[in-house]
Amino acid sequence: MSRVYRAVFAVIGWATLGLQFYLHWSGRGELSAAEATARYFSYFTVLTNLMASAILTLPVVVGGGGLGRWAASNPARTAVTSYLLVVGLAYHFLLAASWNPQGLLYPVNMVLHYVMPAALLMDWLIFTPRGRLSWGDPFRWLAFPLLFGAWTVFHGLTSGWWPYGFINVDQRGWTAALTTFGGLLVAFAAIGLVLVAIDHLLRRGDRGRPSA
Repeated sequence: MSRVYRAVFAVIGWATLGLQFYLHWSGRGELSAAEATARYFSYFTVLTNLMASAILTLPVVVGGGGLGRWAASNPARTAVTSYLLVVGLAYHFLLAASWNPQGLLYPVNMVLHYVMPAALLMDWLIFTPRGRLSWGDPFRWLAFPLLFGAWTVFHGLTSGWWPYGFINVDQRGWTAALTTFGGLLVAFAAIGLVLVAIDHLLRRGDRGRPSA
């Protein structure tokens, strides 16, 4: 059952990312191919959905191999699940009111910000093995958002383009942008801690069940 579920949402994830790249590329205007590609991969939503599609795909394609076991492991899936949950929540509360996607962008937007976070959360709850998570893990998982933030600042200052208005240093200034980004880091850590707590509770529940 897990292989079918993961295969279905892996296909949905890759197909949606491919469609979004096509739409992004076709609307690039006078941007060079290099800059258009850099901008596409500068969206946190794109990067986290790439991660999600990959960890859904690898256990199906590779199976019990080392890479497949890593992708199916609790730490890897919990980290990516926490990233995608922040993507969905940040979009809903910070961006949705000011973003009105039209045409094919509408279903793409819905899948990347709502469908895939929900799908990965369900995969994590139902199919991901419990255990192997510590309370320090959510803080180690902050490495990726911090790396993304560093790249965003570098790319933004050198190109004048920012993927998200709420971290646009040119328009909002350093204090406001860093305050918002700090709040997002707190959200990443908080959601990660909630997932670790749920994992511990579910593990204790499994241990308390009588053997069949």
